[in-house]
Amino acid sequence: MDVKELFGQGGPLMWAILGSSIIGVAFFIERLWSLQRARLLPRAFVDRIRGLVVKRKTSEALLLCEENRSSIALIMAAGLRAYGLGRGRDVVKESVEEVGEREVARMGRNVEIVGTVAAVSPLLGLLGTVVGMIQVFKKFVDAYKQGMVGPDAFAEGIWQALITTAYGLVVAIPMLVLYKFLQGRNERIVIDMEEDAMGLVDLLDDAALHRDADAARSAKDRDEAPAKPSGTKAKSGVDEDAP
Repeated sequence: MDVKELFGQGGPLMWAILGSSIIGVAFFIERLWSLQRARLLPRAFVDRIRGLVVKRKTSEALLLCEENRSSIALIMAAGLRAYGLGRGRDVVKESVEEVGEREVARMGRNVEIVGTVAAVSPLLGLLGTVVGMIQVFKKFVDAYKQGMVGPDAFAEGIWQALITTAYGLVVAIPMLVLYKFLQGRNERIVIDMEEDAMGLVDLLDDAALHRDADAARSAKDRDEAPAKPSGTKAKSGVDEDAP
């Protein structure tokens, strides 16, 4: 008996299991494409932004972040905007964390769909088996009333009912592996993203200290600078040597 015949004998819930497997594979491929480190956390871009901040070229760094649509660029842009408004470390960190939480949620959203398919598939299979067993016992009772009970027919009904459980496990096991794979990749990217974001907060904090020190030094220099003469001494209206 081939797979097609087994599928046909499994009952209508086999289509639900098949549909869930298609959904799971589709979202796995989508997340596999989206959760690429080069797309979310380009290392060359992060190093360039850090270099600009160290040189205190924060306006140029913000412009580059706004041109780049990666997740880390959106997070860094939030911190740079807060810094540009003269905010302190706590506000800069809060801005970075707010955007970071939103990006992390977006990254992990469809990953959970793959996990849901892995969890639901065996339950659908079990439901199919339970429904099949109910039908088997109903037929058994009807046959018993008619005096035509046979162990062969009873056994055949049981193995047919178990087909959905087997198919549910066939879908669930690989889906669980794929889910754990995506979850691990997502978590590693998130950890590295958090480290880079907090590193930017530290760099902006240092830049703010230098900015405040420069402002204080400039104010002190202005206060200590000698006052310029307002004008030359006015000449007398009468010449003392005049006869």
